[in-house]
Amino acid sequence: MIYLVDDACPENSGGQAQQGVTDSRLKVLRHTENLGVGGAMLTGYKQALEEGCDIVVKLDGDGQMDPKLIPALIKPIQNGQADYSKGNRFHNPDDLAQMPAVRIFGNACLSFLTKLASGYWNIFDPTNGFTAIHADVLRYLPLDKIDKRFFFESDMLFRLNTIRAVVTDLPMSALYGEEKSNLKVLKTIPEFLLKNSRNFLKRLAYNYYLRDFTVASLEILLGCAGIMFGSIFGAIKWVESATSGITVSSGTVMLSALPIILGTQMLLAFLNFDVQSVPRIPLPRSSG
Repeated sequence: MIYLVDDACPENSGGQAQQGVTDSRLKVLRHTENLGVGGAMLTGYKQALEEGCDIVVKLDGDGQMDPKLIPALIKPIQNGQADYSKGNRFHNPDDLAQMPAVRIFGNACLSFLTKLASGYWNIFDPTNGFTAIHADVLRYLPLDKIDKRFFFESDMLFRLNTIRAVVTDLPMSALYGEEKSNLKVLKTIPEFLLKNSRNFLKRLAYNYYLRDFTVASLEILLGCAGIMFGSIFGAIKWVESATSGITVSSGTVMLSALPIILGTQMLLAFLNFDVQSVPRIPLPRSSG
């Protein structure tokens, strides 16, 4: 099946496709109001699930994704090695020459934020819209809770981690033409920072306190407590010293510095544990 979601497109993309495409597999799904890239994708996902598809592939309508790469994109899913596969335009340095510098900078920032929020430290280029997912994995996800705007791909990764799905990258080249993107990287980073911060805190609560409690859970608590105590105690003593003109003792300085140092070491240990905890075993499936 081929689903084209016309998200209240002002250029009537759905109508143009129906007039110019004779492929019987094509089905146009129309929105009466614009829901955003996430809303459009969720409509396609739900339709694919209703009609019994096994693997669902997403291509954006900007012509930047080569459909010839679809077999390579879905291969890890077919082979049972991954639950979700996505493109990565940053694998080959030579491909970056045609990418605008602001996109390179923005994607680097967004990639780090998404790694931290989602827990997938093994992937890059989180806003890449060339993706594939197994239908059984889709059924595990709370589709109606996923972000419906540009944060969709990043939110998908967060949701996938909450069910411990395996995600893999496919090296690819982006095909840039004269199309205009509605994604403004510099304006998007603050929004993505806020939403990724929210998802990061949720992931910590889900994975380290609700579903499990490990040494890493203690490292988070003790690390944050140590840094907070050292910072507050040090600030109070600094103000007292500045006000009175009396230099604080070396013991007082150490009492402030040592908790900060130990707390930082504990948070670094937690990050190392988190990096090693990337999901590696695909979810069970009921279909081929």
